[in-house]
Amino acid sequence: MKNNIILIGYMGSGKTTLGKKLSFRERIAFLDTDKMIEQKQGKAVSEIFDEEGENAFRQMETDCLKEIMGYSDRYIISVGGGLPLKEENRMLLKELGTVLYLRARPDTIYGRLKNDTTRPLLRGDDPEGKIRTMIQIRGPVYEEAADVIIDVDEKGYETLIGEIIDLVKGTKQ
Repeated sequence: MKNNIILIGYMGSGKTTLGKKLSFRERIAFLDTDKMIEQKQGKAVSEIFDEEGENAFRQMETDCLKEIMGYSDRYIISVGGGLPLKEENRMLLKELGTVLYLRARPDTIYGRLKNDTTRPLLRGDDPEGKIRTMIQIRGPVYEEAADVIIDVDEKGYETLIGEIIDLVKGTKQ
């Protein structure tokens, strides 16, 4: 197993923001699979969904993980919310390092995303209901994929970074 820290969870759980802050604090390079895919494709995730469909995007995520497997160790890696749904991806995540599930309640996610129009899976009516349904479906998958579960509701970034550092050190012993 590689020595990376991988952040998984539902969209809006804080993977990217927390990953960047943790990267800065620990002086470890940060990778975001969505950003890597956007750079490679030359378009936003929402455009990929619209033009090529979700299945094509999910394959791009798998290809991205395989590419990261060839990198050296010691990255903080944030992955898209749907990436762990694919069994092959869950196996790759385990090989890549310690997988941390940033678990957030549906009301927390809705509060963070209610004005975000860039999330393709939240378009249409009743985004709050969609969030609840998707978290019910995805939650058990995230738990299966994770080495550690961190509840993020009502916690500041400094608290979460401290928890992550303590937990990751604990899994290395």
